[in-house]
Amino acid sequence: MNPVLKDLIELLKLERIDDNIFRGQSRDIGSAQVFGGQVVGQALSAAHHTVEDRRAHSLHAYFLRRGDMTAPIIYEVDRARDGGSFSMRRVVAIQHGRPIFNLAVSFQKPETGLEHQAEMPDVPGPDGLQDLTDVAPEILQKIPEKMRRYLTDKRPFEFRPVSPMNFAVPKKQPAVKYIWIRAVDKLPDSNSLHQNLLAYVSDYELLGTSTLPHGLPFGQGMVQMASLDHAVWMHR
Repeated sequence: MNPVLKDLIELLKLERIDDNIFRGQSRDIGSAQVFGGQVVGQALSAAHHTVEDRRAHSLHAYFLRRGDMTAPIIYEVDRARDGGSFSMRRVVAIQHGRPIFNLAVSFQKPETGLEHQAEMPDVPGPDGLQDLTDVAPEILQKIPEKMRRYLTDKRPFEFRPVSPMNFAVPKKQPAVKYIWIRAVDKLPDSNSLHQNLLAYVSDYELLGTSTLPHGLPFGQGMVQMASLDHAVWMHR
């Protein structure tokens, strides 16, 4: 398996301390603090350890404090409810004795029922689109050195934007971005792992998309950005 993807899978495997208490470590991906997606993915992983034969279908989270990359993160799971079809879990991520993140996640056992789906957006398929890391050298040189790693480091996922942007001189545009995403290698056949990875990667590109209407150069300016809240709905 691709070593970067394998490392991420190991990162999402938590150490069990007690029935409802888990410990996770952190990885530096170039940000000043713990990547929010890592905390979301690890918190969901902790919740998954307390349910059987049920799949997460929605999660809602709040980021309370910056995560310290040098310290482990403790995840405490509250088994709020186990019903006939649904289970609810609350997870608190703790560092240095203080909560840094809250998660509420709902699980459902596989059942048949009414179903529908939204229409697929009219966008090109992934074949022929460039990966986000395929940035022209002349553009890369115009990006602050501390931010180049974000575009050049090997990643566990491919990101193929439908409309690549000029990171050095972006144009103002609506806060909408279409990106094809997939793991860089074949994944083990584990629904919980797939959901944990999806939760992890769901925090990529959100903050950057929110700045598109302002035309801000990548990694420059006086704007400080951080995730405050997060929600994911998982469909079949």
